[in-house]
Amino acid sequence: MSTNAVAPEAAQAASPTTSTTTTTSSSPSPTLLPSPSSSPTPGATDEPLAPHDYHTRVLPVDHVPATTATPASSSAASEPPPPSAASPSASASASATTTTAAADDGSAKSWEKYRNASDGTGVVLWDSWLSPYVGVLRGRYSHYAWMKSRIAETESSLLDFARSYKTLGFHRGVSNGVRGVHYTEYAPAATNMRLVGDFNGWNPNTHYMRKVEWGRWHLFVPDHPDGTPGIAHNSKLKVSVENGHGKWSDHVPPWITRAVQNDKFIYDGVYWDPPNPYAWKYPLPSRNSALDGPKIYECHIGMASIEPRVGTYREFMRDVLPHVVDLGYNCIQLMAVMEHAYYASFGYQVTNFFAVSSRYGTPEDLKELIDQCHKFNIYVLLDVVHSHASLNVLDGINNFDGGDYLFHSGQRGYHGIWGSRLFDYAKWETLRFLLSNLVFYLEEYRFDGFRFDGVTSMLYHHHGIGDHNFNYDHYFGGSVDHDALTYLTLANDVIHEVRPGALSIAEDVSGFACLCRPVSEGGVGFDFRLQMACPDLWVHLLKSVKDENWNMGSIAWTLMNRRWMEPCISYAESHDQSLVGDKTCAFWLMDKEMYTNMSVLQPPSAITDRGIALHKMIRLVTLLLGGEGYLNFMGNEFGHPEWVDFPRPGNNYSHHYARRRWDLAHDPLLRYRHLLVFDSAMILMEEKHKFLMSPGAHVTYTHEEDKLLCFERGGLVCIFNFHTSNSYPDRKFPVSRPGTYSIVLDSDRLEFGGYIRVDTSKQIFSSPNKMGTYDHTVQAYIPCRTAIVLAKVE
Repeated sequence: MSTNAVAPEAAQAASPTTSTTTTTSSSPSPTLLPSPSSSPTPGATDEPLAPHDYHTRVLPVDHVPATTATPASSSAASEPPPPSAASPSASASASATTTTAAADDGSAKSWEKYRNASDGTGVVLWDSWLSPYVGVLRGRYSHYAWMKSRIAETESSLLDFARSYKTLGFHRGVSNGVRGVHYTEYAPAATNMRLVGDFNGWNPNTHYMRKVEWGRWHLFVPDHPDGTPGIAHNSKLKVSVENGHGKWSDHVPPWITRAVQNDKFIYDGVYWDPPNPYAWKYPLPSRNSALDGPKIYECHIGMASIEPRVGTYREFMRDVLPHVVDLGYNCIQLMAVMEHAYYASFGYQVTNFFAVSSRYGTPEDLKELIDQCHKFNIYVLLDVVHSHASLNVLDGINNFDGGDYLFHSGQRGYHGIWGSRLFDYAKWETLRFLLSNLVFYLEEYRFDGFRFDGVTSMLYHHHGIGDHNFNYDHYFGGSVDHDALTYLTLANDVIHEVRPGALSIAEDVSGFACLCRPVSEGGVGFDFRLQMACPDLWVHLLKSVKDENWNMGSIAWTLMNRRWMEPCISYAESHDQSLVGDKTCAFWLMDKEMYTNMSVLQPPSAITDRGIALHKMIRLVTLLLGGEGYLNFMGNEFGHPEWVDFPRPGNNYSHHYARRRWDLAHDPLLRYRHLLVFDSAMILMEEKHKFLMSPGAHVTYTHEEDKLLCFERGGLVCIFNFHTSNSYPDRKFPVSRPGTYSIVLDSDRLEFGGYIRVDTSKQIFSSPNKMGTYDHTVQAYIPCRTAIVLAKVE
């Protein structure tokens, strides 16, 4: 979400355990980096370390940083009343921090206690620099465990609690032997409630609700004597609420599963109970299809149409899904699915959390789309927004019962930049609402996981606003919102209980420690985090640095600088870079030339030639070095021209820039086709060689003057020449394994818009030559602005 990236520190936190010397060199001589088998000690050699070594933690260690944190206390959840045991504060053990750190003297024995730790300190085994904060880790885990046990005591289990969507809202059932519809709503501040809609001619005097326990209200609407439903399927309704001041207002029910816009541009709730609900045809996708190297195609249903209008679920299934299948991506991430009244918010101002957007079709249409994705073994991820909610009152959940409802009170309940309401994660019913929301989408729509938006805003009381030095003291200090942290931990717990193979991804710009470690170790439980430093790197280089000044070591270090053992999703650009006011990589590279010089019937201009070459190289090196997964926003794979601008008053409500020009990618006379074919080739290369979930890459060679970068990952040897004009015949590059190699990807091939300067039919044989710490080399011709990938012939 573009408006979520409010903190300027987009780079992930580097490990402080080793030297942060980069591979930058002012000398024209090449930089040789240690082989994977060597383990140099920082400071023991004048040769810079590979970025891989920067974020590796090796235990035991002989140094523990002498710093302590000032943790924040955690407020207890609200109603219903807690058991007699008081909530342990997340900082309850903080006083033991310094003592514990001193006891960890670096010996193997002192670290062994973390191997099977059950108190939330197991993460220290992976990151020795966490040892000063074991008190905070214990406190956080204790609070999570206490909250989970409290839920189990009062609600049977965490999963039963998270299945409250089956009882709250509208549900068919029986009352005193009569069939009908039960409607239950939580509204503790309301003084009276009544249901109005098509079913009663919108008469406010016929269907008053009855207040029951724990701030809930209930109504039963019996079927008609002839057996027809008392509330007909697809009929409109609202709940009318009287607040403490005696004022009545009509609202869309918070647990409603469908909402549609009326002729006054306000949304009405819709009772959705189809007589013939969608019948699932295909099994859930296999676990390994996405968890072992997710390749995510980020999509927006509404703007997926080629026409200047809002697209539909069915059109996406017909037109875009085959495109994704052909490219080879194994995940689709759907944005803007949760209902949002303001289309131009990109779906990040959610009004109705349990309703899928009616702009694109019906709930059954979305189910069919997801089912068809499963047919091709493709995961479908929901871009879920639990960081805030729309300010809308009449068609949102803000001020629903006349009080703060699920949100913080006072100024704390508002986000100063987003203009939205902020959830109070300490409230019992907020946890119920949000956890149920996740399970609802997993079970009712069979989504395969979530990309959590705005996690930075959730994690900190400052919401990422302003300048912050994100480091270990910050991650374990008083800025952390421990109630939000507990919610996220419970969320990942229940997600993986419902679907052990589900995928959860966090959008966090702060590099929060332990975000992607298992809950059992003391982590938050996410499977992946977005590597948000990657797109910032490319924007900086393309916007501010001349090609000849690009630093190879800095590029490699930035792409690889991420928390050890916490998997990342890399991307060169996402929807954020596509929005109006920003530029995509293709637009930074080629700008207006994209309108006049993309025909293959004329020679490429120097700008287009450079743009196509670097577009391929940027995406490939990001895929190879940037993380354990990869993401692309729809259309960017072929260099979609222009930007994304939703209909709004400033553009006269035009859809011209809120669509995708798929025709450009499939026109054989346009160069967009070259980028599309290359993207598919690199995605399919990953699918074949499975390097994303392999151990980290090893940078083996850089040469700053010649603009060469060579590294190995997953058995592949990857060679990049970023020089603007110099090509290098028979250039030697070190390899860790002797043998015969073949070229499995060459960015200079004709179908990729290249010049066929590399003979890919010939095999490359290693030679026993000493090069740095490597004993063997290969010789290869590497043209300017070209990348080649070699695989060993077994």
